[in-house]
Amino acid sequence: MSLRNYLTSRVFFAQMLIALGIFAALAYLFFHWITYTTHHGQEITVPDLSKLSAEQAEEKLNAIDLDYTILDTVDFRPEFPKLTVVEQEPKAGSKVKEGRKIYIKINASTYTMVSVPDLIEKTYRQAVPTLESVGLLEGTITYKPYLGKDMVLEMRMNGRKLKAGDKVLKSSKIDLVLGDGKITYEETIDSTAIDTTEIIPVNEP
Repeated sequence: MSLRNYLTSRVFFAQMLIALGIFAALAYLFFHWITYTTHHGQEITVPDLSKLSAEQAEEKLNAIDLDYTILDTVDFRPEFPKLTVVEQEPKAGSKVKEGRKIYIKINASTYTMVSVPDLIEKTYRQAVPTLESVGLLEGTITYKPYLGKDMVLEMRMNGRKLKAGDKVLKSSKIDLVLGDGKITYEETIDSTAIDTTEIIPVNEP
């Protein structure tokens, strides 16, 4: 049989149809396998790990085929239990694929220590922002006689007098003793400094 006759024969067309069928079946199986292995279209909702310990978070993520990594320990936040998750990325409710890592940050077990700033002879308006800048809070305000009104004279905590550089827990309340500004210059002069009883009149000749 010549090539021309073969290409126009029923046998050739039957073989072509069989070959196309096999190719189509292989293509279908290949793309189905790719879809299965890459979990195409399959997404997992990230759970809320807030206030869970690292062990609890691991157990919860393992149950849905997710992993986690602890990025850092953040300064103690009183609204969260100690050593629990305070932040996570991706956020709760996000859609991710199986095996995705969830990055978490853990609450410290207690407040860190900070140094008390030097507030002596600073005004009240200067003192409060300075305290807040290092993570300390304004406590009780009391006054004592002093020429400079609202000038910081003492720093105290729980009745103990503090000095600049002392270490206290972050978020501690610092009590301030301020000047009341009621002492005037005239009041500071000792009235007994001049004794008029010693003045003796001099007789002129």
